[in-house]
Amino acid sequence: MIRTLSCRRLAPLALGVAALPGAALAADAPRTLDLSASYVVDTVGVTDGPQTGVRFVDLLRVDAGADLDRAIGWHGARAKFTFEAGTGAQPNVLAGTLEGIDNAETVLNRPRLFQAYLEQDLGPRARVQVGFIDLNSAFYASDSAALLLAPPFGIGSELGASGPNGPSIFPSTSPAVTLRLEPAKDLYLLAGGFNGEARVIGDPGGPAPLLRQGALLIGEAGWTGNHGKLALGGWAYTRRQDDQRDTDQSGAPVRRTAWGVYGLVEQPVSPRITVFLRGGISDADTTPFAGSLQAGLRIGQVIAGRPDSELSAGFHAGFLAGKYRANLADADEPQRAVETGWELTYSDQLAPWLAVQPDVQYIRNAPRLTGSGDAVIVALRLTFTPPGQD
Repeated sequence: MIRTLSCRRLAPLALGVAALPGAALAADAPRTLDLSASYVVDTVGVTDGPQTGVRFVDLLRVDAGADLDRAIGWHGARAKFTFEAGTGAQPNVLAGTLEGIDNAETVLNRPRLFQAYLEQDLGPRARVQVGFIDLNSAFYASDSAALLLAPPFGIGSELGASGPNGPSIFPSTSPAVTLRLEPAKDLYLLAGGFNGEARVIGDPGGPAPLLRQGALLIGEAGWTGNHGKLALGGWAYTRRQDDQRDTDQSGAPVRRTAWGVYGLVEQPVSPRITVFLRGGISDADTTPFAGSLQAGLRIGQVIAGRPDSELSAGFHAGFLAGKYRANLADADEPQRAVETGWELTYSDQLAPWLAVQPDVQYIRNAPRLTGSGDAVIVALRLTFTPPGQD
């Protein structure tokens, strides 16, 4: 499965422990150290597809954030660490989709330090981050799509499938520098440089050498007025990537610049309903996807008297690059030009320490060697958080 997963959707509930000396005791006061944790357990059943069956996916995530101003007097500085570990299986092996079906699924089921970075304010309207950073925590991100389980709703497949081993997103990040500017009210500018290889402490071999595969450069400009968001972004790798099909006279792949652009909009249409539309395109020479599209809505407090009840529905499409399809056809694995998916999910907080989320997906995916290639997925996500939280 192409690595398009994003752990941004697995945001944990706050523990709220003021653990360092001098931390404020009041619940609403700033804390020197903030801890949060979540444990996600997914039961995923593929009821129709290339193969059928039930598999389990789990992911433990622990976040720690330190206010360095309160801790050691370093004005405007904060540190963030994220630890992750999982032991689950790979349900997408049964479903056979290209874009994926579960944003907690990974082939790297081993403990890892997912994020570790320093954030420094540069005045009231600017800040910089340095360290191992999840690109999707800021770039190509839509809060209104965050409840959905399918990975394309986290980051477009044309970017998620790029680079030598995927960009700096779940399950592995890379060393990076990012800058956020807010030149005017409701306006922001983002810029980032990420190591071309994504690998962290805990991955086989440990962190990758800096710039051995060049860097991924990305920028985004956006407007966040009226409780919505409108953004445009672009990305490119500094080191040329192998063309998927074209070769030179010696038979070696032609090297080309990998690049892409994307845009997104999300807007409330009522006090409880927010809609979103996202999409992007790539060079189509170096990545399996020429582009992607996602659309949907999120509805809050679906059931009266249950403030945490939420419903979300979404559609996603991944447009396969022509060269990628030609290679698969040569290997007797023909693919359709587009893989599409529909998802409906509902989430509710049954207890302060337990959220329950049933989910159903239908994927109209490219056929493999046999069968129609369509897949029906029924899942149940349980999210556990430590009891007694604020």
